[in-house]
Amino acid sequence: MQMIHDDFHVGIAGTGIYIPESRMTAAEISAATAGKWTTEAIIEKLGIVEKPIPGAADGTQEMGALAALDCLKNSGIKGEEIDLIISIGEEWKEYPLTTTGIYIQHRIGAVNAWAFDLQQRCCTTVAAMKIAQDMMFADPSLKTVLIAGGYRNGDFIDFTDSAVSFMFNLAAGAGALILKRNHGKNVLLGTHIITDGSMARDAGVEYGGTEKPITCEVANEAYKSLRVFDEKHMKDRLNEVSMKNWMRCIDLAFEKSGLEKNSLGYLASLHFKRSMYEGFVEELGLKPENTIYLEQYGHLGQVDQILSVHLAQQQGKLHQGTVIAMVAAGIGYAWGANVIRWGNIGS
Repeated sequence: MQMIHDDFHVGIAGTGIYIPESRMTAAEISAATAGKWTTEAIIEKLGIVEKPIPGAADGTQEMGALAALDCLKNSGIKGEEIDLIISIGEEWKEYPLTTTGIYIQHRIGAVNAWAFDLQQRCCTTVAAMKIAQDMMFADPSLKTVLIAGGYRNGDFIDFTDSAVSFMFNLAAGAGALILKRNHGKNVLLGTHIITDGSMARDAGVEYGGTEKPITCEVANEAYKSLRVFDEKHMKDRLNEVSMKNWMRCIDLAFEKSGLEKNSLGYLASLHFKRSMYEGFVEELGLKPENTIYLEQYGHLGQVDQILSVHLAQQQGKLHQGTVIAMVAAGIGYAWGANVIRWGNIGS
């Protein structure tokens, strides 16, 4: 069932982005692999021309706050109008056990809001939008919800570890969007999410938790220990279910939206390797102009979908009635998709 009724719907009122100025080029990534990957392979196979990397002040929480401020500016909404903040920022942040959503609340002057943090790795934005929509349906007092957060998990990548080459694209940045009750346009329709717990511990940061605390002996290694723990199982399982689950999420998101999948006009996708992305776009019956491949940005985790929609607005790719699908996947493993109809309702 699509989440739109005569007296209720949720629409996107604005987006915001923060991207650090520093960049890591394909040539620099190649050098960091100690020659295991050529510059050409980084560009052509992994699809990375360059990617933003964090500067000294680019903590995950602060980047999320800067994206939120950009979103307020772009939407014309004031901080005190926000009722709820859902942080999609990563666990790797300035200070462990601090709540990012509450930090963003203070930074943007959202004195009338309450906040919490949400985690589903790179699927968090799609999940947060569904949760916000469902909460707004259940609670009429929630009229304006900010979703925002930062990402810099690339800090943990050891470029000499070929098992994590699919994560060489991990970058840094932040995104934000505002959902408004009965906004009258840019309506969020259906969403579907799948998780597969059989891969819950196939990948992660090895050191720094209660199982393997950081000690003096492993300190240098710990901060580059985002790894695949069971490479064969993860690869075999993804080959078996990943594309099937992804397409099922898209199919069911459209079914819940009451739309045919062939109405899709813009794909807001995460960044992944070039050949797979091109095949995915073709499978959905789209042309390159119906999407943006984030080869200049790499993978900003759950920020990718917000960035894609933000760039699409700037590049004039979204028009009255354009049907958008945000698609995401995250280690754990999770897949998600939603459907948005851009433009004014009824026009």
